[in-house]
Amino acid sequence: MTTRPAPDAVAPSTAGGAPRHPWWLVAAGPVAVVVALASVLGGGAYSGAFSALASFSDPGAVVRWGLPVTTVLTELAAALTLGGLVAAACLVAPGPLQRRALTTAGAAASVWALVGVVRLVLQYANVSGSPLDAPGFGAGLGQYLTSVELGQINLTIVVLAAVTSAFALAVGGRVGALWTCLLPLAALAYQSSTGHAAGAAGHSLAVSAMFMHLVGAALWVGGLGAIAVLTLAPAREGAGGAGGKGPARGEAGWEPAVGRYSVIAGWCFAAVGFSGVVSAWVRVGDLADLGTRYGILLVTKVVLLVVLGGIGWLHRRAVVGRLTGPGAVPGARMLFWRLAAVELAVMGAVSGVAVALSSTAPPVPEVEPVDTSPAYQLTGWPLPPELTGERWITEWRLDPLFAFACAAGVVVYLTWVVRLARRGDRWPVGRTLSWCAGMAVVAWNTNGAPTIYGEVLFSAHMVQHMVLAMMVPLLLVLAAPVTLLLRAVPARKDGSRGPREWVLAFVHSWWGRFVSRPVVAAVIFVAGMILFYYSPLFEWSLESHVGHVWMVVHFTTAGYLFANALVGVDPGPERPGFPLRLVLLFATMAFHAFFGVALMAQTSLLAADWFGNMGRPWGLSAIEDQQQGGAVAWGIGELPTVALAIIVAIMWTRSDEREARRRDRKADRDGDAELEQYNAMLARMAGRDATQGPEKGDGGR
Repeated sequence: MTTRPAPDAVAPSTAGGAPRHPWWLVAAGPVAVVVALASVLGGGAYSGAFSALASFSDPGAVVRWGLPVTTVLTELAAALTLGGLVAAACLVAPGPLQRRALTTAGAAASVWALVGVVRLVLQYANVSGSPLDAPGFGAGLGQYLTSVELGQINLTIVVLAAVTSAFALAVGGRVGALWTCLLPLAALAYQSSTGHAAGAAGHSLAVSAMFMHLVGAALWVGGLGAIAVLTLAPAREGAGGAGGKGPARGEAGWEPAVGRYSVIAGWCFAAVGFSGVVSAWVRVGDLADLGTRYGILLVTKVVLLVVLGGIGWLHRRAVVGRLTGPGAVPGARMLFWRLAAVELAVMGAVSGVAVALSSTAPPVPEVEPVDTSPAYQLTGWPLPPELTGERWITEWRLDPLFAFACAAGVVVYLTWVVRLARRGDRWPVGRTLSWCAGMAVVAWNTNGAPTIYGEVLFSAHMVQHMVLAMMVPLLLVLAAPVTLLLRAVPARKDGSRGPREWVLAFVHSWWGRFVSRPVVAAVIFVAGMILFYYSPLFEWSLESHVGHVWMVVHFTTAGYLFANALVGVDPGPERPGFPLRLVLLFATMAFHAFFGVALMAQTSLLAADWFGNMGRPWGLSAIEDQQQGGAVAWGIGELPTVALAIIVAIMWTRSDEREARRRDRKADRDGDAELEQYNAMLARMAGRDATQGPEKGDGGR
């Protein structure tokens, strides 16, 4: 008869300090790989390609089985690369654990690059239907990698993986790890452009959804894998714990990283679920299609996502609190593996539903639509109807990336406000409303008429620009998000950097102080606009979804820096006096108005190959519409300018009032000693004048 262990009891440790895991925990990793393989093999990712090429040639069993296997391995390696870099930058403190995380990321990136090379060869064999030993295979592979877009993209991904490996092994700190994260993110962005199945969804919608899906899944899986590697470190690497019993109390180990990863995993789960549902929903024609097999599986997937997410969240709450803090218990490694097992189960279940969904034909066939109109050939979307006042509000087209970002911004801000309220601190309602309004305007700007018509009308594009650069930043600056962050998010004590520490590091850095200076912010605001419209950047933002995203981020950031330098209350630059602020504001806006007037008088068309070939049967001509866009830049820009001027004047008045009240309080405390000293000084001067009498030579006058 065996005795049931207590709830907090842990498995005995071996001599090396590693716990003995039950078989089902040890098998969790291989099971996850099997599920991933089933997702690729059963999802029909390659069945269409093989069936299409069956009448030509069979590349062989090595290609049929090797391609999905190498695909799974590259995706897992990419996930572990990103997870290791994020762990080094945000989850663990500087020291042995951070070095281990960077080493893990570098090794995973090396595997990613090496297996990626093999995958390139197998992918070409699959696409061409050529066996690996076919004559001329090498020459055809070279042409595929240099002349075919799919080959060029995948070769770029392999190069980025190799560069990531070198940087991850070379950098030695949090800043380097954070910058290195841009490389795998760029690789995932390239990969997202290859996953678009032409059909009901436009290219930009598919790319945004796929990018969110890839990044969310990679960070979710890779973060868990990185922490798993950290838990295998000897106890002395954890934080100096003695006797193989883990880190000493109060010292930093891997345990706090689990709670921090749990927050990231929650957002990754939401991103993966949202992007997956969006990708499936665009393949459903209407609500009646929910009754089809595809629609039933889609509804099932949504329900399972919600249920599994809730189970995972409840389990994390139960486990994370027992790893760190007052409720910490012995056996941290065992608790983590319990958490990892549940996470893997959730991932596997979600993957299983995705496999079933991807194996089912959608109600809307994924075929290339026949639309030879110039607008569709340029934008990838049908030409919208003629723009009217009503359609500024009624026309919408989802951009998953910006829609999710805006929703997340509102949720995070309100969460911080609630956190302050629970501890008895008040946060001005006006700031909360300003932030929510700013997020709503961004959502409308990126998902509504400004984006839809900004692709076909220069004037609508200028409306989008003005709103992003002048209206949105003003609303966000007045919400004081940095101040709220500093008050609501507790500081970390172990030397690692979370959102609070990274924001403070930027604010206090040389670069942050430089770009936040009022004059520099004004130059960025104005020069960036001129450089954008009179360089290839403008056409890039129209032709590429990545360029469009960059444009939105750039204009919003430039406007935020400028507005924050004038009316911001967050920690930041040394702001000049109020008279100089008004001078800087009107000088900048005068230059902005000059830009609008120059567009109104210009007779040559910007992005002529784009707007000049749109083939619109309605509206003004392209050059007349551009001149109207100049009027928009001049006219709309005046409204935020007046608002900024009024706010600066109000702040100036309040500053004078505060100074007057401060002087009054000081006078009450010391009996107006300053005035008494001033009067005494005048009396002494008058006394000296009286005793000295008239100067020589004056009496004869």
